[in-house]
Amino acid sequence: MTSTVPQPPAPNIRTAAKAVILHEGRVLLMRARWRDQECYFLPGGGQHPGESFDDAVRREVHEETGLTVAVDRLLWLREYIGAHHGEPADGSESHRIEAIFLCVPTGDPHRLGGHSQDDTQTGLEWVPLRNLPSTPLLPQALRQPIADLSHTPPPPDAYLGDVA
Repeated sequence: MTSTVPQPPAPNIRTAAKAVILHEGRVLLMRARWRDQECYFLPGGGQHPGESFDDAVRREVHEETGLTVAVDRLLWLREYIGAHHGEPADGSESHRIEAIFLCVPTGDPHRLGGHSQDDTQTGLEWVPLRNLPSTPLLPQALRQPIADLSHTPPPPDAYLGDVA
């Protein structure tokens, strides 16, 4: 009789697209209640199979905020491996890869209200860039780089899109 050794679960890597939407020295953030704390997140979310990152960020922003946006450029690629940040190392940990794009509203930036908000979302707010370092934006590592966009030009676009 052959015994089988249990295999660890297949890795679950989630890809997502997030938006840094700037308008008149402010950035649009989603207010949320997450893990019993009030915080903010960038609008955006999971990429669907067969969907490009730039299409995903436009769709997610519209769903969550009601805004239509133009994608200017890729700012950063963020990776999060849950086991490296205190999540259980039993194979259920999360691994996320997020493409974070600089976006510009193409419609009225003050007409907000998405039709498919996240469960944790409690509102939307235009936050002055100067206030971002002390704003409870998650992940914390994005606070200063986004605030710096008010006086530092963004890096050159490194996103090639869906190319063969």
